[in-house]
Amino acid sequence: MSKIILITGITGQVGSQLADYILENTNIDVVGMMRWQEPMDNLYHLTTRINNKDRISLYYADLSDYAAISRMLHDVRPQYISHLAAQSYPKTSFNIPIETLQTNIIGTANLLENIRQLKEADGYDPVVHICSSSEVYGKAKPGVPLAEDTTFHGASPYSISKIGTDYLGQFYGQAYGIRSFVTRMGTHSGPRRSDVFFESTVAKQIALIEAGYQEPVIKVGNLSSTRTFQDARDAVRAYFLLLEASKEGKINCGDYFNIAGEEAFKLPEVIDLLLSMSTCKDIKITTDNDRLRPIDADYQMFDNTKIRKAINWRPEISARQMFSDLLNHWREEIAKGKIPLNR
Repeated sequence: MSKIILITGITGQVGSQLADYILENTNIDVVGMMRWQEPMDNLYHLTTRINNKDRISLYYADLSDYAAISRMLHDVRPQYISHLAAQSYPKTSFNIPIETLQTNIIGTANLLENIRQLKEADGYDPVVHICSSSEVYGKAKPGVPLAEDTTFHGASPYSISKIGTDYLGQFYGQAYGIRSFVTRMGTHSGPRRSDVFFESTVAKQIALIEAGYQEPVIKVGNLSSTRTFQDARDAVRAYFLLLEASKEGKINCGDYFNIAGEEAFKLPEVIDLLLSMSTCKDIKITTDNDRLRPIDADYQMFDNTKIRKAINWRPEISARQMFSDLLNHWREEIAKGKIPLNR
């Protein structure tokens, strides 16, 4: 009987790319949890396989619905769970703080509590990946690489929600012996990156300008941040290697890991790099106050020592290639007539 991985949040950039990685590199079947009304844009390339139930299927459920999570786990009984579903936009969380906290903290508790009860009832013992975020470190001290023991600092309702998610992943592993581990991924990008994130909205605006849909002016928010970048396709490879290491007993229950790129950029350097790839050479940059956050996590440099001791992993896709693929993604979307919102 084939092994199964349950991916919550499969319609997102990272969830869909984890599904791609599993299908291309393993014999594990994929079940993706999603809400029925979510957009399928990131899964259209898998539609035929989903329709034919060719190693991938979808399960409709919502993290806020405890009974739905219970039914899903009873029906699917996955050996691996990668919990990626979340309200994942830091700036948006200032506008919808309660939904962000409810989805990310209570939703994660709903999942882990159901797993605990099944474990106690009949010994169900999956490997569980809980996706936290580098945003848990908030406003970090400039010049000091972020290690796993760096003090948390909530700089948005989103980061506070992920601090709660992070602690839940640790607690259920340490208290109940659930084979959970937590990842804190640094800034990641590449194809399918949502346009609410900085580098993706810049790439999107360049593509719109090139296609004649926008004046040659790019609107941005705060540019004072310095951070590492990595391709999400590298990050999902780390996710899977950690799942395998946990299955083999090489990771302690409730352990936690930074996953970050090795190439660092000030945000103006990201703009310059993307502009150097454009066919338009007269593009200007302007600050849009609507894109500013009340507080920013403006320094994110990481120490990857711990994860490298756990698994044989390091980023393989260069930042330049990642940014190029992101820009080409937006060019292709716009060429199909998909004109995105101005955000």
